[in-house]
Amino acid sequence: MVQLSWLMALSGVIFVIWVAGFIIRRNILVMFMSIELMLNAVNLAFISLGSRLGTMDGQAIVFFVMTVAAAEAAVGLAIIISIFRSRETVHADDLTLLRW
Repeated sequence: MVQLSWLMALSGVIFVIWVAGFIIRRNILVMFMSIELMLNAVNLAFISLGSRLGTMDGQAIVFFVMTVAAAEAAVGLAIIISIFRSRETVHADDLTLLRW
């Protein structure tokens, strides 16, 4: 059985990698994917802690996070597609105005 500390370290490393990806990369799609993978890292931490404590709380929270992430993905991709259609770019530095 894998120790809790290894799972928490893995979760932390995955989270930090995708935080760096979000900060460094300027493509909106990559930034969006980084957010989704950060949520997965948090889900791993919740599952690990829930398993360690022997409760279903971690899995319930992960189910909620996955539901919110799915809704966020649908809305986020719709916004990104709309931006791409109007501006023809997904580069974050080119999108300086909030109005259409």
